[in-house]
Amino acid sequence: MFDVYVDGKRHRLDPNKPLGEGGEALVYDIGNGQVLKVYRREDDQMFKDEPAQQQMARLRIQEHQRKLPAFPKGLPANVIAPQALATNTRGEIVGFAMRFLSGTEVLLRYGQKSFRQNVPAETIRAILRGMHQTVGQIHAANVVIGDFNDLNVLVAGTDTYFIDADSMQFGSFLCSVYTARFVDPLLCNPHGSRPEMAKGKSHSPDSDWYAFNVMAMQCLLCVDPYGGVYVPKDPKREVQHDARPLKRITVFHPEVKYPKPAIPYKVLPDELLQHWHLVFEKDQRGVFPVTLLENMRWTKCVSCGAEHARSVCPNCATAAPAAVKETIQIRGQVTATRIFRTRGAIVRVEIQNGKVQWLYHENGEFRREDGRTVVQGNLDPRLRVRFRGDTTYLAVKDMAVGLNPAKAPEKINVDVVDNSSVVAANADHVYWTQGGQLFRDGQFGPERIGDVISGLTHVWVGPTFGFGFYRAGALTIAFVFDKENRGLNDSVKLPTIRGKLVDATTAFSKDRCWFFTTTQEGANLVNRCTVIAADGTVLASAQTAYNDSTWLGGIRGGAAAGNFLLAPTDDGVVKVEIDQGRLIVVKSFPDTEPFVNAGSRLFVGPDGLYAATSTEIVRLVIK
Repeated sequence: MFDVYVDGKRHRLDPNKPLGEGGEALVYDIGNGQVLKVYRREDDQMFKDEPAQQQMARLRIQEHQRKLPAFPKGLPANVIAPQALATNTRGEIVGFAMRFLSGTEVLLRYGQKSFRQNVPAETIRAILRGMHQTVGQIHAANVVIGDFNDLNVLVAGTDTYFIDADSMQFGSFLCSVYTARFVDPLLCNPHGSRPEMAKGKSHSPDSDWYAFNVMAMQCLLCVDPYGGVYVPKDPKREVQHDARPLKRITVFHPEVKYPKPAIPYKVLPDELLQHWHLVFEKDQRGVFPVTLLENMRWTKCVSCGAEHARSVCPNCATAAPAAVKETIQIRGQVTATRIFRTRGAIVRVEIQNGKVQWLYHENGEFRREDGRTVVQGNLDPRLRVRFRGDTTYLAVKDMAVGLNPAKAPEKINVDVVDNSSVVAANADHVYWTQGGQLFRDGQFGPERIGDVISGLTHVWVGPTFGFGFYRAGALTIAFVFDKENRGLNDSVKLPTIRGKLVDATTAFSKDRCWFFTTTQEGANLVNRCTVIAADGTVLASAQTAYNDSTWLGGIRGGAAAGNFLLAPTDDGVVKVEIDQGRLIVVKSFPDTEPFVNAGSRLFVGPDGLYAATSTEIVRLVIK
């Protein structure tokens, strides 16, 4: 425990029970609609054996002794600025109090296809319009955002909130941090191997607007300006992926393979595409022309269901009728059979007891695979869906409801972690956390499995066992549990989760859990995969850069079976196995390429491999 003081009032904080945490600070709920941001010190366990991070922590606290008292007033209300300074017993500034936000999502999620499919394009336009206004107001106050990125913008509905305001640039206080995906290439060493701010360069309003352009493109198309894979015809012109922003090799380049999961850029108006060509390839800078957002008009095609902002649906204008009607295709050793297609959106797919199950949304209704209506309503990106056989669990915030045509609705109060309802299910049970305990449904009511930390614990379950974890200060506690028996095995020795946790998910086979995370570490996003046995033994791990072109570039979509993982890529399905503690690709299935992309979700069934996109499910049989 340690004490901090805000406006003369003492607050006793438990370092093992923060409300949230990142690479620079921990956040605590202090009541009255406020949270307290407390900076990590150089002796924090997260910085152990990392002298560079220790020095940065020391310099950060030193600068904030002067910067925080001088923080400018009059910024827009949706900038979550310091409201009161926090000091320790020696009077040293250690952080600040700010407004407590709940029920928000980081903007990064709106650029991920699995999340974006549940958000209308008109909502995206409204979000960007509000962001544009806020950026202009910040600049009018002679403040530069600096490290402007999609983790520092939170979204609730169409409202946006700008956080980490203490890193903003004003007066003599420069912003020394940056995020590689959003830093302006004009501020970087042009001869480097990746975007890194050059010495003597500083953020500016122009660099803020550059970052805004990147975020706008991600939200509208689910791809960043330098996404895809650059495959030049001349091998001498090859460039490392990370260096492409420095060479202005964008996703529009004729020798860049556009990522399959992304929304085709032809759905956007030519004026916006031309603007991005000038910004990302010709180094044009300045205020983003707001008329490009104001004049954008989205419509949904009545034929194919796609949203577009053009006078004619670009999909229907170019699609071949035969391709639209075809249900069975053969490519080499692969036979693909389409088993379902919707003009709406597929919300969830699972295979339980050998049966493929799904929930889709069409014409204002959520329907199961047999066509029966589960409930009426609109798509909601906060909605969590789980199946226990014929029962469909729909969870939003702290309430999950189980709907079964043969039973009365079942209501469960659940915890919420990172704006997600903590509920999991398999063919036999539903599992949830509530009030610091993990429960399972039983014959006579809820059965307690074990104790966890309320509001911090993530839980998933497979066909035979479950996995969960929570972060307590510098410690990450992970556990496994049997699907039927009580008790938690918390001996799982995960690799240290550093930085800010952005996303996490799992894929289960009968006796293995493949645990995936995305974390913000310094200027970069990092994806990791850790394989855990049913007894809690950690078998292997691997990491790579977020959104690279490897099997681990995206953390969602893989299917575990036996001792291997089948992972989707834009080049088809690959098989990943453990080799002496390493995760390696042991086999590729290039003939699956026409039917699978990096955004597909794979499921192993008794009669083949199922691949699902946001609108279609196909069964793949590989000879």
